Amino acid sequence: MMKPLGLFIALLLLVSPALAASRLPSECEPANPAAADGSGEFPEEVTRALDAMVRAELAQGPTVGFSVGVSRGSRRWVCGYGLRDVARKLPVTPRTTYRLASITKSFTAVAVLQLVEQGKLSLDADIHTLVPNYPAKQWTVTVRDLLGHLSGVPTYDGFAATINVKPLSTAEAVSVFSEKPLSFEPRTRYLYSTWGYNLLGAAVETASGQSYRDYLREHVFQPAGMAHADLDVTATRDEHQTVGYRLKDGVVKTSRFLDVSSRFGGGGTRGTVGDMLGFGRAVLTHTLVSRDTMGMMQSSMATRDGRLTDYGMGFATYPLRGHYLVAHAGGQPETTTLLVMFPAEDTVIALATNIEGEAKRLRRLSIRLMEGVLEAGATRRDAHFADPVDAVVYEGLSRIVSYGLAYHLWATRGPGTLSPDEDVPGAFARVSEMLDRKLIAKDAKAALERIRGGHDPKLGSVFIRVGAHMARVLEKAHGPERLLAYPSEGPLSFFADYLAACEARGTADTQRLGEPLRGDLLRFVAGWKRAEVPAELRRLRLDEVQNPETHWPALKKAAALWPELRPDYTDELVRVAEGFGWRKQLPMRLRWLARAVEVSPRSVEARLALSQALLVAKRDEEVLPLLREALETPQGALALAPMMLLKRLIEPESPRVALGLLRAGVALHPESPELWEALAKREKAQGHKAEARAALRQARRAREARPEPAADSVVRGAGPVPDDHGLVRPRQAL
Repeated sequence: MMKPLGLFIALLLLVSPALAASRLPSECEPANPAAADGSGEFPEEVTRALDAMVRAELAQGPTVGFSVGVSRGSRRWVCGYGLRDVARKLPVTPRTTYRLASITKSFTAVAVLQLVEQGKLSLDADIHTLVPNYPAKQWTVTVRDLLGHLSGVPTYDGFAATINVKPLSTAEAVSVFSEKPLSFEPRTRYLYSTWGYNLLGAAVETASGQSYRDYLREHVFQPAGMAHADLDVTATRDEHQTVGYRLKDGVVKTSRFLDVSSRFGGGGTRGTVGDMLGFGRAVLTHTLVSRDTMGMMQSSMATRDGRLTDYGMGFATYPLRGHYLVAHAGGQPETTTLLVMFPAEDTVIALATNIEGEAKRLRRLSIRLMEGVLEAGATRRDAHFADPVDAVVYEGLSRIVSYGLAYHLWATRGPGTLSPDEDVPGAFARVSEMLDRKLIAKDAKAALERIRGGHDPKLGSVFIRVGAHMARVLEKAHGPERLLAYPSEGPLSFFADYLAACEARGTADTQRLGEPLRGDLLRFVAGWKRAEVPAELRRLRLDEVQNPETHWPALKKAAALWPELRPDYTDELVRVAEGFGWRKQLPMRLRWLARAVEVSPRSVEARLALSQALLVAKRDEEVLPLLREALETPQGALALAPMMLLKRLIEPESPRVALGLLRAGVALHPESPELWEALAKREKAQGHKAEARAALRQARRAREARPEPAADSVVRGAGPVPDDHGLVRPRQAL
């Protein structure tokens, strides 16, 4: 018999998703009475649009409790949706507190840098000298290494390491991993580690003479106006704390208990979304540390061989469509959280839910809210190219704009710095070479890998240098406000304006793109103008409209009219499909996913989503041909590499889907022992003993044929961790 809690949620989810979302109870923070001129409020039309975006997202899947906060300058909007406690039918309010999980790392990093500014800590100090019960290792581990996850301190090495259920002191939390060796020599790799941040929390106690909790409350929470933030221990919880939930086989269940004192410095705090906004405001106004220090914290660190890690000191930090983003995400039992800051635009977005494993949803909604606040509500779509070389060239152009514009704005409107470029012609020449279609055609996969590292120091950061130079030229030509329009208009608008500015100024050819790249760009601009997004979809996504079916004929017609270049609706079509359930509505899900592949045949994500649905429908024989075609594209060759496939299987839709994808994976990559070993585990878990033994034999053969680890198994660290995590993003996402 279904328990009352499960029955209540099941009945809630049977309601039409859009209708259920529109009826979700909500409560918003009252307007600031001190702001008589209304400066503390967003205009009503903006808050209505933001509320609609939130409800559209919540309509796409199970929702229990959800809180949203947005601030820009003095304006602030905070709302809670749904229930913080289903059994007692208690609503989410602006006062509701959540476990903040890994956002705690940002608090710890600020505490460390405060002590550095006071001369009580050194970034280059050996952590063993600050935390004596952490033994010296085979290499020296510094505070700086720990802040950037470059230390080699391991992350959770098994399920048992993530399920602590009793309170631990600082010394006990460190002892959990203190005897484990380093995973690698510091600064040679990036490996996200909550244990490493526990060491930093212990160092805060040593340097300050205060407990970690007391230090945060006095020096971080109080000056940031975080009235309800605290460590998440039993004694600090009250009736406003959410009950946590998790999804298992599509059913909402209560979270398992976890005592987070075992990860105090890396994931042990709680607070409201308003507290998160307060911290974000303090970061952007340099209330907690100096502007120079905050600029250093927001700068991506790099490995010894010159690869940016997309993580600074306590913050994920990288460009997003021309915006410079500083953020942290968190996930653990009871919660998923996300804090996103845009220093150049003085904007903060904070999201929290009491359902675990919702990182993708929070990231997706944060981008929509960014569009609502920073891009006048416009819905940005990238271009889909039929020609594989065109697709690689376009990705390079997109990365130049995203990195260059973001870094320029961060350096001129935020705390960042850019060194003077002494060889602009050389940078332009290098970019023109990297994006030369003849060279790309010789080996598109290798060319795409180079392009995705075009911002790295090891390649001279040429994408940043060229893009920032172009942004400076456009700022002089059109004024600073024009720069803020390019994130919504896209990279082709940016390049078209730059070429026009060069013509008007008589700019030397050495500071322009060379041929044939210039010809490709002009061809792209002309094609994009022809295949323009329909007016009714410029501020709306297909997954947000009441009846997306009415738009399908126009999308299909556009795909036929402009097969070479057109707007990419893949993400929206996949989201429409995900709105249909896995059981009675599976045919509709398959229909929309097939449509996504039809109008975006080169989309790896569309093919992967359709493959999973086909496995659920027990149409396994259709999966391998679908993925083989994706693997033939440069993007697919990277996205479907063995280790990338394994990362996608951390949280599969079902054991059957995971097993099916692994079977397809070994057919695509029979040389990968990692895939064979993972398949053996899955086969054994499903009771397929003979198949498991056969997979292990294949794994041994593959390992014997390739004694050294695969190159893609050591890049960018060890992949996502099982609960707490940073703001994970695909390397190619901009």
